[in-house]
Amino acid sequence: MALSAIATVTRHYGLCSPPSFSSSPLIHITRTRKLVTRMSSFKPNSPPPQNQPSTENNLTAPYGSWKSPITADIVSGSSKRFGGFAVDSVGHLFWLESRPTESGRAVIVKEPGKPGEDPVDLTPTDFAVRTLAQEYGGGDFYISGDSLIFSNYKDQRLYIQSISSTDSAPLPLTPDYGGQSVCYADGVFDSRFNRYVTVREDQRESGINAITTIVSVNLSNNNAQEPRLLVGGNDFYASPRIDPKGERMAWIEWGHPNMPWDRSELWVGYISNNGDVQKRICVAGGDPILVESPTEPRWSSQGELFFVTDRKSGFWNIYKWVESYNEVLPVYSLDAEFTRPLWIFGMKSYDFLEYHSQNTLIACSYRENGKSYLGVLDVTQGKISVLDIPFTDINNITSGVHSLYVEGSSAVHPSSIAKITLDDQRTKVIDFKIMWSSSSISEMYTSYYSWPELMKFPTDIPGQSAYAYFYPPTNPNYQASHGEKPPLLMRSHGGPTAEARGCLNLSVQYWTSRGWAYVDVNYGGSTGYGREYRERLLGKWGIVDVNDCCNCTKFLVDSGRVDGERLCITGSSAGGYTTLAALAFKDVFKAGASLYGIGDLQLLRAETHKFESHYIDNLVGDEKAYFERSPINFVNRFSSPIILFQGLEDKVVSPDQARKIYQALKEKGLPVALVEYEGEQHGFRRAENIKFTLEQQMVFFARLVGHFEVADEITPVKIDNFD
Repeated sequence: MALSAIATVTRHYGLCSPPSFSSSPLIHITRTRKLVTRMSSFKPNSPPPQNQPSTENNLTAPYGSWKSPITADIVSGSSKRFGGFAVDSVGHLFWLESRPTESGRAVIVKEPGKPGEDPVDLTPTDFAVRTLAQEYGGGDFYISGDSLIFSNYKDQRLYIQSISSTDSAPLPLTPDYGGQSVCYADGVFDSRFNRYVTVREDQRESGINAITTIVSVNLSNNNAQEPRLLVGGNDFYASPRIDPKGERMAWIEWGHPNMPWDRSELWVGYISNNGDVQKRICVAGGDPILVESPTEPRWSSQGELFFVTDRKSGFWNIYKWVESYNEVLPVYSLDAEFTRPLWIFGMKSYDFLEYHSQNTLIACSYRENGKSYLGVLDVTQGKISVLDIPFTDINNITSGVHSLYVEGSSAVHPSSIAKITLDDQRTKVIDFKIMWSSSSISEMYTSYYSWPELMKFPTDIPGQSAYAYFYPPTNPNYQASHGEKPPLLMRSHGGPTAEARGCLNLSVQYWTSRGWAYVDVNYGGSTGYGREYRERLLGKWGIVDVNDCCNCTKFLVDSGRVDGERLCITGSSAGGYTTLAALAFKDVFKAGASLYGIGDLQLLRAETHKFESHYIDNLVGDEKAYFERSPINFVNRFSSPIILFQGLEDKVVSPDQARKIYQALKEKGLPVALVEYEGEQHGFRRAENIKFTLEQQMVFFARLVGHFEVADEITPVKIDNFD
């Protein structure tokens, strides 16, 4: 019997943030694995090897109906979400993982003390580590000596606890304001004044117009005190970083209507004897003629300031500040991205390496043509030594004691932390060891994995191209009937200033192992390809992204890779908007799923949080465009079934958006379903909701456009105007 589309699916669960699994022992990766070697040499536009057995004994069954061991339970329950990592002064690794099976609770974990032992949870059961600053958070914790400082989800206060004494309870450092109205993120320790310097977001006067500042928190006693203001006056701040002597502080700031990747400024302030930030110098971003977005400032042990910016070339490269002349010099230039957009706090795309010579060495990652590379940059010589590691997707880097820690993934590695040991010259890898994995059972299903194929396809503009990752249906036990082409699920990523990256994602493999083709599109406006590509979307959101998704789909249909009559689209947040806009304004897709997607651009602008309150203006334009590109205003143009999923505590995209679309399509007579989750915010973090969302999309598409029976036992929600 079908469930109620709204009431029965509304759920009541506990607090905080995402995907889980029991801790596992260290996994040592052999670097000579054929899968790794093949992926590193994979060329765009050529199908990657699938490592599949002979099809002579395979079962013949329609695409989409194949049985797979990669179940929705596996996807939702076995994958922990990574939230950052740190290494203490003696080389111990700590990381933040959030667990769907604990209602998304996020926990600080310490690596095992000895081989064979389990990692140790440092976060007491009545705490959860997560900041809500700028809604997307990041920079949730910091380690200095024996002290761990973190943001607690429930009250958003800063707490301090001992690392060595796990029995001692965390002590609050900041006042209790009676809720989550004051948040902290992206902090660092200031040894000169024994204080914690951090970004503070204060919503006590206004949630929509929160006051963001840089403040210091006194660590000299155990009493919670009101933080001390250091820097304020602009709309946003990030990355406060103190030099080794405690004499200078660098930070990033920006103001409306810019996002930090549009235009931002890097400042340096000099710290007085009483701890105030006095004389201030704008290092980069202050020239109105030179458009740039500096980010990630970092001081070397010699007190030199490095940072990343995209001046002139449009690509984020590493630069250095020459203080004596207040001059900025490039350290290394390449048409590649050495960082990513500042959606969250605490990004660390590069770090300094210990080295016995006088040369400054920087371990850095950069992204070029859809692939990440890890390198060691010799600042003095101005050259990079590329390191040979299995990861093809790299996010954060931290230098350890005689080693390097990297967060990365690949087509066969889920999100992981690897410990890398380098040779004496720091130019070659001599050992690569996985220290943590978001899914310790992922290796069990390697034969079922579909490898991503980097696609380049034409856009509406002659001579212009866009990019996508295509995943063909893959299952070692099945083959389709002769002549049948697979159904396609198109994913439009969120942001929209984000990037689809071709790395292992079990939710993608859930589809492909059941006989679906899957494509993840980097439409114009995506990051990873430079400023010019990113700015294709300015003033054209709802046009460029929609056209690119449709053109990518047509490219796959015309090349014979997918069934042109079974085309579906899905997306979350901004990707949900592209999904709804494609279904309203184009006649390409036969059904769609919107996860906390945007249907009304005007309502989004009126209700969204401060960080993105002017973002939409840059992407859309004038009032006429706001109206004409809002799917809710053109319900008469919808002709395909839609299923909507929405968290009821979402402050980025309000539940009213999904409800308005649902009600309008229901009244029109189109097949439609709405699933609402109590306790969920912007993005689903609880295992049961992740599972339910995945399964309901699958059965919804199968019932309405698939023409096949799914192999899994799934009770579908009631579809209005269909059941």
